[in-house]
Amino acid sequence: MKKILLVAILLMQMLPNLLAQTDSTGNSLLDDLNSDVTEQKLLPDRMIITQRILWGEKGVMRSMNTFELTPEKRAKELQIRRYALATHQALGFATLAGMIAQGVVGSQLYNGKTSMLGAHEALAAGVNIGYFTTAGLALFAPPKMVDERKGYSSIKLHKALAMIHLTSMIATNVLAGQVKGNPDLKPYHRAAAYTAFGSFALAMVVIKF
Repeated sequence: MKKILLVAILLMQMLPNLLAQTDSTGNSLLDDLNSDVTEQKLLPDRMIITQRILWGEKGVMRSMNTFELTPEKRAKELQIRRYALATHQALGFATLAGMIAQGVVGSQLYNGKTSMLGAHEALAAGVNIGYFTTAGLALFAPPKMVDERKGYSSIKLHKALAMIHLTSMIATNVLAGQVKGNPDLKPYHRAAAYTAFGSFALAMVVIKF
C-alpha cells in the first residue's frame, strides 16, 4: 500500500513537467504548420512573359494594394482567372463562327463577287476584335498556382496551336492590306487565313474535349 502511495506521489510531482513538455511539443508542431502556410508557393515557377510582367513577384500589378502577393489576394486572383478563361472559351467559339462566315464570304469574293467586299471587311473587323480579345484574356489572366505537370496535356497542345494561329492571323491581316495593290498575294492570304482557321478550330476542340 505504501509503495502504491509513493508511486502516486511521484506521478503527481512529475505531472506538471509532463504537461509542460506536451505543451512545448504542441506549440512546436503548430509553429511548423504556420511556417508551412507562410512559405507556401503562391506563384508557379513557369509563366508566360505577359503574366510574369503583370503578375510576377515584382510584376506591375503587385504595386497595387489590391494585388499584393498574399494567400488571400491570390485566391481572388484565381477567381479572376477562372472568369477570364471562361470568357476566353465562350468568345473563342463565337470568333470561330465568325471565321466560318468569313471563309464563305471570302470564297465568293475570290470567285469574282465584288459585291461581297463590304461584308467581307465587316466580318474581318468582327473576327479580329473577337480573336485578339480572346487572346488577350488568356495572355493577361493571372497565373495558376502550380506548374503544369510533365508530359502531354491538352493545355500544352492548346498553347502550341495558339502559336500557329496567332502567327497566321497576323500574316492574314498583313497580307489583306497588300492584296488590293498586289493580287498575286491572294493565294498566300487565303493560305494564311485557312491555317489560322484550322489551327484555331483545333485549339478550341482539344481544350473542350
